[in-house]
Amino acid sequence: MKGKFITLEGPDGSGKTTVSLKIVQLLQQQGYKVMLTREPGGVDIAEQIRNVILDKKNTAMDAKTEALLYAAARRQHLVEKVLPALQQGYIVICDRFVDSSLAYQGVGRQLGIDKVYAINLFAIEDIMPDKTIFFDIDYQLGLQRIRKNERVSDRMDEASQDFHKMVYDGYLQICQKYADRIVKIDASQDVDHVVEAAMKEIKKVLC
Repeated sequence: MKGKFITLEGPDGSGKTTVSLKIVQLLQQQGYKVMLTREPGGVDIAEQIRNVILDKKNTAMDAKTEALLYAAARRQHLVEKVLPALQQGYIVICDRFVDSSLAYQGVGRQLGIDKVYAINLFAIEDIMPDKTIFFDIDYQLGLQRIRKNERVSDRMDEASQDFHKMVYDGYLQICQKYADRIVKIDASQDVDHVVEAAMKEIKKVLC
Protein backbone atom coordinates (compact mmCIF):
# COMPACT_ATOMS: atom_id res chain seq x y z
CA MET A 1 0.00 0.00 0.00
CA LYS A 2 1.37 3.42 -0.99
CA GLY A 3 1.74 5.94 1.81
CA LYS A 4 0.96 9.64 1.86
CA PHE A 5 3.43 12.46 1.31
CA ILE A 6 2.64 15.59 3.34
CA THR A 7 4.89 18.64 3.35
CA LEU A 8 5.00 21.59 5.72
CA GLU A 9 5.98 25.02 4.45
CA GLY A 10 6.27 28.50 5.87
CA PRO A 11 8.59 31.43 6.46
CA ASP A 12 11.34 31.24 9.05
CA GLY A 13 9.90 31.23 12.56
CA SER A 14 6.50 29.91 11.51
CA GLY A 15 6.68 27.03 14.01
CA LYS A 16 6.80 24.14 11.53
CA THR A 17 9.40 22.15 13.47
CA THR A 18 7.54 22.35 16.78
CA VAL A 19 4.18 21.50 15.20
CA SER A 20 5.59 18.65 13.10
CA LEU A 21 6.82 16.82 16.21
CA LYS A 22 3.40 17.08 17.82
CA ILE A 23 1.65 15.95 14.62
CA VAL A 24 3.83 12.87 14.36
CA GLN A 25 3.21 11.98 17.99
CA LEU A 26 -0.56 12.26 17.55
CA LEU A 27 -0.59 10.19 14.36
CA GLN A 28 1.53 7.48 15.96
CA GLN A 29 -0.82 7.37 18.96
CA GLN A 30 -3.66 6.79 16.50
CA GLY A 31 -1.87 3.81 14.99
CA TYR A 32 -0.40 5.29 11.82
CA LYS A 33 3.06 4.50 10.51
CA VAL A 34 4.73 7.91 10.31
CA MET A 35 8.17 9.14 9.28
CA LEU A 36 9.30 12.70 9.97
CA THR A 37 12.07 14.19 7.86
CA ARG A 38 13.30 17.56 6.63
CA GLU A 39 14.84 19.50 3.80
CA PRO A 40 17.52 20.32 3.10
CA GLY A 41 18.81 17.23 4.85
CA GLY A 42 17.22 13.98 5.92
CA VAL A 43 20.10 11.76 4.75
CA ASP A 44 23.87 12.06 5.22
CA ILE A 45 24.84 13.65 1.92
CA ALA A 46 21.87 16.03 2.01
CA GLU A 47 22.74 17.05 5.58
CA GLN A 48 26.27 17.90 4.42
CA ILE A 49 24.82 20.02 1.61
CA ARG A 50 22.51 21.67 4.15
CA ASN A 51 25.50 22.71 6.24
CA VAL A 52 27.13 24.31 3.22
CA ILE A 53 23.99 26.19 2.16
CA LEU A 54 23.14 27.54 5.61
CA ASP A 55 26.69 28.32 6.77
CA LYS A 56 26.82 32.04 7.59
CA LYS A 57 30.34 32.22 6.13
CA ASN A 58 29.03 31.47 2.63
CA THR A 59 27.69 34.96 2.01
CA ALA A 60 29.05 35.05 -1.55
CA MET A 61 27.02 32.04 -2.75
CA ASP A 62 25.02 33.07 -5.80
CA ALA A 63 21.34 32.26 -6.23
CA LYS A 64 21.72 29.67 -8.98
CA THR A 65 24.36 27.71 -7.06
CA GLU A 66 22.09 27.79 -4.03
CA ALA A 67 19.16 26.47 -6.08
CA LEU A 68 21.27 23.70 -7.61
CA LEU A 69 22.55 22.59 -4.21
CA TYR A 70 19.02 22.45 -2.84
CA ALA A 71 17.92 20.38 -5.83
CA ALA A 72 20.84 17.95 -5.41
CA ALA A 73 20.06 17.49 -1.73
CA ARG A 74 16.37 17.06 -2.56
CA ARG A 75 17.10 14.34 -5.09
CA GLN A 76 19.26 12.33 -2.68
CA HIS A 77 16.72 12.69 0.11
CA LEU A 78 13.80 11.65 -2.10
CA VAL A 79 15.51 8.55 -3.49
CA GLU A 80 17.12 7.36 -0.26
CA LYS A 81 14.41 8.13 2.26
CA VAL A 82 11.07 9.48 1.08
CA LEU A 83 10.19 7.12 -1.78
CA PRO A 84 11.15 3.91 0.09
CA ALA A 85 9.02 5.00 3.07
CA LEU A 86 6.05 5.78 0.83
CA GLN A 87 6.38 2.37 -0.82
CA GLN A 88 6.24 0.80 2.65
CA GLY A 89 2.98 2.59 3.41
CA TYR A 90 4.30 5.31 5.71
CA ILE A 91 2.83 8.76 6.11
CA VAL A 92 5.86 10.92 5.34
CA ILE A 93 5.81 14.33 7.02
CA CYS A 94 8.49 16.52 5.46
CA ASP A 95 9.56 19.89 6.84
CA ARG A 96 9.98 21.79 3.54
CA PHE A 97 10.10 20.50 -0.05
CA VAL A 98 10.25 22.04 -3.51
CA ASP A 99 7.92 24.92 -2.59
CA SER A 100 10.65 26.28 -0.34
CA SER A 101 13.00 26.57 -3.30
CA LEU A 102 10.30 28.28 -5.36
CA ALA A 103 9.79 30.84 -2.59
CA TYR A 104 13.36 31.33 -1.39
CA GLN A 105 15.36 31.08 -4.61
CA GLY A 106 12.56 31.72 -7.10
CA VAL A 107 11.24 34.88 -5.48
CA GLY A 108 13.56 35.77 -2.59
CA ARG A 109 16.70 35.36 -4.73
CA GLN A 110 14.80 36.55 -7.81
CA LEU A 111 15.64 33.59 -10.06
CA GLY A 112 11.98 33.17 -11.02
CA ILE A 113 9.54 30.49 -9.89
CA ASP A 114 9.44 28.73 -13.27
CA LYS A 115 13.24 28.66 -13.59
CA VAL A 116 13.70 27.17 -10.12
CA TYR A 117 10.98 24.60 -10.80
CA ALA A 118 12.82 23.62 -14.01
CA ILE A 119 16.06 23.19 -12.02
CA ASN A 120 14.22 20.81 -9.68
CA LEU A 121 12.57 18.64 -12.33
CA PHE A 122 15.40 16.08 -12.28
CA ALA A 123 15.23 15.98 -8.49
CA ILE A 124 11.52 15.35 -7.98
CA GLU A 125 10.58 13.31 -11.11
CA ASP A 126 7.03 14.69 -10.96
CA ILE A 127 6.73 13.47 -7.38
CA MET A 128 4.63 16.08 -5.58
CA PRO A 129 3.06 16.02 -2.11
CA ASP A 130 -0.44 14.69 -1.59
CA LYS A 131 -0.98 17.78 0.57
CA THR A 132 1.09 20.80 1.54
CA ILE A 133 0.29 22.80 4.66
CA PHE A 134 1.46 26.41 4.58
CA PHE A 135 2.02 27.91 8.02
CA ASP A 136 0.88 31.44 7.32
CA ILE A 137 2.56 34.02 9.53
CA ASP A 138 3.80 37.55 8.89
CA TYR A 139 7.53 37.36 8.15
CA GLN A 140 8.31 40.01 10.80
CA LEU A 141 6.52 38.04 13.51
CA GLY A 142 8.40 34.91 12.44
CA LEU A 143 11.75 36.66 12.79
CA GLN A 144 10.70 38.01 16.20
CA ARG A 145 9.96 34.46 17.31
CA ILE A 146 13.43 33.32 16.24
CA ARG A 147 15.07 36.07 18.28
CA LYS A 148 12.80 35.48 21.27
CA ASN A 149 13.45 31.73 21.30
CA GLU A 150 17.19 32.35 20.98
CA ARG A 151 17.41 29.81 18.19
CA VAL A 152 20.83 29.56 16.58
CA SER A 153 20.43 31.59 13.41
CA ASP A 154 21.67 30.50 9.98
CA ARG A 155 22.49 32.34 6.76
CA MET A 156 18.82 32.49 5.72
CA ASP A 157 17.66 33.79 9.11
CA GLU A 158 20.12 36.66 8.91
CA ALA A 159 19.16 37.81 5.42
CA SER A 160 17.62 41.26 5.03
CA GLN A 161 14.05 42.18 5.92
CA ASP A 162 13.43 42.81 2.23
CA PHE A 163 14.50 39.25 1.42
CA HIS A 164 12.16 37.76 4.02
CA LYS A 165 9.31 39.91 2.75
CA MET A 166 9.91 38.67 -0.81
CA VAL A 167 10.00 35.07 0.41
CA TYR A 168 6.66 35.53 2.16
CA ASP A 169 5.18 37.15 -0.94
CA GLY A 170 6.56 34.25 -2.95
CA TYR A 171 4.79 31.76 -0.72
CA LEU A 172 1.52 33.61 -1.25
CA GLN A 173 2.02 33.37 -5.01
CA ILE A 174 2.73 29.65 -4.74
CA CYS A 175 -0.34 29.08 -2.55
CA GLN A 176 -2.45 30.66 -5.25
CA LYS A 177 -0.69 28.83 -8.10
CA TYR A 178 -1.10 25.41 -6.45
CA ALA A 179 -4.35 26.02 -4.56
CA ASP A 180 -5.51 22.45 -5.26
CA ARG A 181 -2.59 21.09 -3.21
CA ILE A 182 -1.68 23.78 -0.68
CA VAL A 183 -3.83 24.77 2.27
CA LYS A 184 -3.05 27.76 4.49
CA ILE A 185 -3.43 27.72 8.25
CA ASP A 186 -2.99 30.64 10.63
CA ALA A 187 0.36 30.05 12.33
CA SER A 188 0.08 33.13 14.55
CA GLN A 189 -2.27 31.19 16.86
CA ASP A 190 -1.03 29.30 19.92
CA VAL A 191 0.64 26.01 19.11
CA ASP A 192 -2.30 23.79 20.18
CA HIS A 193 -4.65 25.53 17.76
CA VAL A 194 -2.08 25.26 14.96
CA VAL A 195 -1.63 21.55 15.62
CA GLU A 196 -5.41 21.05 15.63
CA ALA A 197 -5.78 22.88 12.31
CA ALA A 198 -2.91 20.93 10.74
CA MET A 199 -4.30 17.59 11.93
CA LYS A 200 -7.69 18.43 10.48
CA GLU A 201 -6.15 18.97 7.05
CA ILE A 202 -3.97 15.87 7.26
CA LYS A 203 -6.93 13.69 8.19
CA LYS A 204 -8.68 14.76 4.97
CA VAL A 205 -5.83 13.15 3.02
CA LEU A 206 -5.90 9.98 5.09
CA CYS A 207 -9.63 9.33 4.71
